Amino acid sequence: MLDDDPAKANNEPLIIKTLLQTRNAGKAKKTTECFASHLRFINQNANINDPESVKAYISSLSRDPQTKNSYAIAYNWYCKTNGIQWQKPYFKWERKIPMIPTTANIDKIISASSQRYATIFTILKEHGLEAHELATVTRNDIDQERGIINVRGCKGHNSRTIKLNAKTSDMLRTYLQRNTENIPFPNSHAMGEEWRATRKKVARNLNQPELAKIPMRNLRHHFATQKYDQTKDILLVKQLLGHKKIETTMFYTQLITFSEEDEYTVRTATNIKEAADLIEHGFQYITEIEGTKLFKKRK
Repeated sequence: MLDDDPAKANNEPLIIKTLLQTRNAGKAKKTTECFASHLRFINQNANINDPESVKAYISSLSRDPQTKNSYAIAYNWYCKTNGIQWQKPYFKWERKIPMIPTTANIDKIISASSQRYATIFTILKEHGLEAHELATVTRNDIDQERGIINVRGCKGHNSRTIKLNAKTSDMLRTYLQRNTENIPFPNSHAMGEEWRATRKKVARNLNQPELAKIPMRNLRHHFATQKYDQTKDILLVKQLLGHKKIETTMFYTQLITFSEEDEYTVRTATNIKEAADLIEHGFQYITEIEGTKLFKKRK
């Protein structure tokens, strides 16, 4: 324990100094809290002032590469703040392709939610917001009369304005009458806890265990794939999600599953001439996988 090791206990002021530095640099509260947890965990299990010891320890963790990278980022801030030289490692990881829930299954969970959280989940579903983006909305960001919300981007996303449909606007007005705080929405952790509790209850009541496996974040994935399927406009989807890079948005084109009644002829192209020929014959570009461009045309 930290209290039993004076050397480790003496590192606590350095950790606090690092956390203050991240806060002063404009990092979100959730990020600072995550750094605090990571740094104290490292301090308990390695010599936090010996970069090679820390690097070896992070590498040995039985965690996924993405989690290891988050530890390395936190420690990188510790080193920069306290004048320690080290070379931050990078643990290669591949983004997992999530299963996209059906609209019907999402609606089963939303309909079983309280009125308060049904409003929150509906906004997330219909506009693909990050939970933290909605959590930081203030009353000044909301035009109740027109059903408009100004959203500040998080995780490097662009800020944007969303327009609710009439039904969701009514839900929001009722919500704001009952939740009068300046920041009316709960934090993202509370949203996640409520989503998990509700989906578990619905899965049990309907005897549909697959519902208990739908993460709240997949509401964003669902929105993106639905919007792309409807519009085939990748730039529009990029704008709606607040992405800064088109490559990030292109990920969602791999998740489309068209309805059974939609039948397509699929062709591939590996050079400009092949792609031009397909476009001239009415084929539509879909995505690129391993250097090969995919096109489709309705039969």
